[in-house]
Amino acid sequence: MKGNELRQVLDKFLKKSEVASNARVQVCLPNGEIFDISTIQLMENKLFGVRETHRLMITLDKSGWSMGKIIKKL
Repeated sequence: MKGNELRQVLDKFLKKSEVASNARVQVCLPNGEIFDISTIQLMENKLFGVRETHRLMITLDKSGWSMGKIIKKL
């Protein structure tokens, strides 16, 4: 996913919904583990001539407390 694609997806959520703009942001891994996003940083690649010169690095933290079971997807 590119930065522009991420922006478009987030804009759809955040501009149309007050609930989404105040929601907790988490990442679910393929094995079902859920993590909180702690930081998002712009990093420059060291190698020149590669297709992507920069990347967005998202750092995850294990959640300190459980939010409970998910009821449904909206």
